[in-house]
Amino acid sequence: MVKRYLSLCSLDHALSVMKSSFSAPQRTEQVPIMESVGRVVATPVYAGYSVPEVPLSAMDGIAVRSRDTVGASETAPVTPGSFARVNTGNIVPPEFDAVIMIEDTWEAGDRFQIRKAAAPGQHVRPAGEDIREGRLVLPRGHLVRAFDIGAMATYGITRIEARAVRIGIIPTGSELVALGIRPGPGQVVESNTIMAQVFLGATGAKCTRFPIVCDDPGLIAEALRAAVKENDFVIISAGSSAGTRDFTAGVISSLGELLFHGVAVKPGKPVMLGKIQGKPVLGLPGYPLAAQTALREFAAPLLESWGFAPAPKYPVRVRLAQAVTSDLGFDEFVPVFVGRIGTSLWGTPFVRGPVVQTATVKANGYTHIPAAVEGYEAGTELEVLLTTDPGSIERTLILTGTLDPALEDLANLVHDKGLFIHASSMGNLAGLLALSRHTCHAAALSLPAGPLLREYTPLARHISVDDTIFVHIATIGHGIVSRDGLLPEDLTKVRFINTKSESPSRIVLDALLNARGIDATQVNGYSTEVSGPGAVAGAIRNGSADAGICTAGIAGSYGLQFVPFASEDYELAIRREMLADPRIMSLIALIRTPDYRAILETSGGYISDTTGMARYLSKDTVLTECPAGTMQF
Repeated sequence: MVKRYLSLCSLDHALSVMKSSFSAPQRTEQVPIMESVGRVVATPVYAGYSVPEVPLSAMDGIAVRSRDTVGASETAPVTPGSFARVNTGNIVPPEFDAVIMIEDTWEAGDRFQIRKAAAPGQHVRPAGEDIREGRLVLPRGHLVRAFDIGAMATYGITRIEARAVRIGIIPTGSELVALGIRPGPGQVVESNTIMAQVFLGATGAKCTRFPIVCDDPGLIAEALRAAVKENDFVIISAGSSAGTRDFTAGVISSLGELLFHGVAVKPGKPVMLGKIQGKPVLGLPGYPLAAQTALREFAAPLLESWGFAPAPKYPVRVRLAQAVTSDLGFDEFVPVFVGRIGTSLWGTPFVRGPVVQTATVKANGYTHIPAAVEGYEAGTELEVLLTTDPGSIERTLILTGTLDPALEDLANLVHDKGLFIHASSMGNLAGLLALSRHTCHAAALSLPAGPLLREYTPLARHISVDDTIFVHIATIGHGIVSRDGLLPEDLTKVRFINTKSESPSRIVLDALLNARGIDATQVNGYSTEVSGPGAVAGAIRNGSADAGICTAGIAGSYGLQFVPFASEDYELAIRREMLADPRIMSLIALIRTPDYRAILETSGGYISDTTGMARYLSKDTVLTECPAGTMQF
């Protein structure tokens, strides 16, 4: 019988059980030094010979016997009777014990005159100065780095004995298709075990991915037996929850012992751990973010307790750009994007659930909310563990608001200049709030063009008119998006999907309905609201709706038909105080380049005549060009 509910244990208890139940496999392997970066040394590494093996000259000059130079001075120069001309790195003949730099000598025929005595060993690298034969180079447990390779090569080391572990990874699920196959309805590309192989392989583990196994207890058991026989550690993906087709827990119990099933952690609650023939079997949840959590918080710590390389992470203190909540009693791991605004590091959390993989693609770190905490208010300072180069933070611009393909093109250009754009597609209102709270560098806004702008009341409510400049990206066609090229007169005959009240798309739609004399109640779906134009296009593409309102760029990116009837201004709203930031200056300069205008023009649906123009919001809610000479970028 399938188990319907999980008995949850705490994260601390689960980790304690895991680490105390399994000892490290005593497996090592010979690894060529050129392939050893990131591996952990199992057997101490010793120098094959002394470096240097004989005394070498450290300078260009002459090798002499130091006793022959005694008494040499400016007033009583000495001409050694015996010497040898040497260059840097040359062997110093055994009869000599010092080197005098060539610039400290004076030629006297075929001899050299010196005016300062040389000390024994002067400018001579003695044998074994760097290291002597048989001395320790790398201790047991050392994590090999790139620069260690050069030293080992110099010391005559060609291979090392490294810690090794074999991990078998089994994907399960009848809905899965292999990488490279486009999934049909109800199918999904098997990606969790690909991610696991790459993630765990970076620790030095040798990972073997098994073929996809259908949701059949007998087939799952067969794959588990084979994996346990061939490997030290087995990871099985999916089938770990409490659904009617989740068989993993039962199969593990039938073959061995189930140590725990269900941990009070989010995402990743269905994670399980079993023991078969004394070997750990970790069951990953099927949702991608949940699987990532299980890999990072369970698989990686187990390998680290066995002496393998830890996953890289860099702790920083940040302030939260927005509040984040958590369920009491659950340890929660939240993806976060970190950037510097002024003198402070700000973190924007992603809280969309365990299925949205783009959260970790866009995030550059994560934070841990302990089980005893229900969340944090906006502005709270906490620790974030970065998962990328900390230096990239200083080169990143944070843009919040409405994401249009025009901004993605701009991000590519900015990257070529050594900068990065992190854009959060959270809608106009979120962008305006972030701008007012100083938690973004700029707000990306889709604004109704012309007189309709006056109806967009959130703009005046949330910005300081005197302190905000609008840099124009493009004028974009606004219209009806559909699969079949529907027209305004068709809106009363099809399933419509709307955006939220006060959104630019809603304002444009209402103006269209008023102009056509169409009552909103005649539009089937007028009250069905989604978060923004992207969600509208997504719903139409997947067949949930027939028509909606969005921009030409978004319609094109979803492969849908578009019928324009209005336009909007796509703007970057920037606080005046940010205009001196070199990153903002570079961004505006790129917006004004012919290259960017050419990209907009070839993309279709964009009018770039005034791209890059700086404007301000006048008292009567009109975007007005800044007077010449008043804005310097």
